[in-house]
Amino acid sequence: MQYDRIDARILEIVQKNNRLTSDVIGEMAGLSPTACQRRLKRLRSEGIIQADVSVVSPGAVGRPIQVLALVTLERESADIIDRFKKAIKSSVDVVHGFYVTGDADFVLYITARSMEEYEEFTRRFFYENRDIKGFKSMVILDRVKVGFAVPVELPPND
Repeated sequence: MQYDRIDARILEIVQKNNRLTSDVIGEMAGLSPTACQRRLKRLRSEGIIQADVSVVSPGAVGRPIQVLALVTLERESADIIDRFKKAIKSSVDVVHGFYVTGDADFVLYITARSMEEYEEFTRRFFYENRDIKGFKSMVILDRVKVGFAVPVELPPND
């Protein structure tokens, strides 16, 4: 996957606002709308742009409880890790799941309608899973910064 300076500029623009038209993005990047559309299509097909999403407020959609959970598996083996990854992907309550290094094996970002619902989730998702050694919950008090933007490195002179 390669990109040039113009692609880098397009990536910076769409990470701030992916609802802009190709006309506007093209103008900001110094391209025609058609050239901009071609580049966006290529960036998507090559997986550089993975998704076009909207960041939704959990509280606004009835899920004000937000929790980070640090999960430790009973032991690390490929089959246990793969099973847990599959469980994460299939849970609607888990918004983000990360397989990490350090004291925990996974970090999960979970939303719920209430603390009672989160407790039900922990019983079902953690306590009933024999592969889990333990977990720690950290209730989020305030989302200070939210987004998916990553810094885009400029490629060497092309």
